[in-house]
Amino acid sequence: MKHLFKIFLLVSALGVSACTNPGRFDNGGAAGADTLNGAVSDPASPAYFQQVVGDRILFLVNQSTVNESARAVLVTQARWMLQNPEYTAIIEGHADERGTREYNLALGARRANSVQEFLISQGISASRLRTVTFGKERPVEICSAESCYNQNRRAVTVLAAGGLS
Repeated sequence: MKHLFKIFLLVSALGVSACTNPGRFDNGGAAGADTLNGAVSDPASPAYFQQVVGDRILFLVNQSTVNESARAVLVTQARWMLQNPEYTAIIEGHADERGTREYNLALGARRANSVQEFLISQGISASRLRTVTFGKERPVEICSAESCYNQNRRAVTVLAAGGLS
């Protein structure tokens, strides 16, 4: 029983001491959570793409046509992808909660395909792009108001390093 108590104290002390230096693996910014996907300040990083270039566009109700403001984001996405050929992308199509599951899955697919076609027209190889639809299954906003619906009618470009499987 004494040995178990000593082991417990030793493990507890080690656990507490491990929590006292949260930056111990940071190496002056060379590793750590911020650099796992690259820092926002690194123009070749997925974090930069997501937050500066923009990883999503929005659609009007029951529409899959890329509008003028979406085109501007997609042109910037295409430029970024041309400068960073080591990345591939999965384009997610989403819809708001209104309508049937089947309708929204089809609408999400049309939205993702519209984005894919636009990026291909801008010079991105089709082999670097894949589409997936989530319909209304993955909302970013949950409420029954137009402000939420608007955010859920979207296509999101998700980057991956290397080839698509």
